[in-house]
Amino acid sequence: MSAFLRDRPQEWTWARRNGLLLVNLIAFLVFFAGMVFSGWHVANADALEHGQAAESLGAFLRSGDFVEATFENWESEFLQMGSYVVLTSFLFQWGSSESKPLDEAAEQDDDPREHRDDARVPWPVRRGGLVLVLYENSLLILFALLFVGSVVGHVLGGAAAYNEDQREHGGAVVSGWGYLATSQFWFESMQNWQSEFMVISVMIVATVWLRQRGSTQSKRVAAPRDDTGTEG
Repeated sequence: MSAFLRDRPQEWTWARRNGLLLVNLIAFLVFFAGMVFSGWHVANADALEHGQAAESLGAFLRSGDFVEATFENWESEFLQMGSYVVLTSFLFQWGSSESKPLDEAAEQDDDPREHRDDARVPWPVRRGGLVLVLYENSLLILFALLFVGSVVGHVLGGAAAYNEDQREHGGAVVSGWGYLATSQFWFESMQNWQSEFMVISVMIVATVWLRQRGSTQSKRVAAPRDDTGTEG
């Protein structure tokens, strides 16, 4: 059945051709909505417990607590993926499907300048120069920009939440730069960063010995453990 489907990609529906993206986007939206509404209820329960008025959903979405919680998590995800893109370009792990092969050239290392006249190559490859330099590093650039943007969101939201707590307890408020110097900011960041790299480490090592048939993140089930790379 799988061979039959592979031979007829033109007959696939749009949803089937984009199923991996669609399922992940739907999961994101469902969980994000769950985060919004559960967080809203938690915030209002805490407000009522302290004799304060409940806030609207819109007010909650603009609150420092919500903004900080959202960007704090996104920041760690973009750091993880951006770092992984870079590290897998020059580091290896014996036997892991997450690594390039140890003893042979990887197709990812091909110089695109040698293929500028090939049919159907992306236009930056044909153009060359600075455009190509940016294009061959565009995945890292994207994650770097998303990471920096998320850090900014984390700082702005975190500073607002931190200052609100400071005012309630008679403490001094801080600027965004001042919040970067607080242990609160680094605790919020490090608790997520460490978990991201822990999960990646487990994945790297687990794929040496364990398999998942049909997944691009696994070697072939019949591949020996010392084969390195997905195709092993």
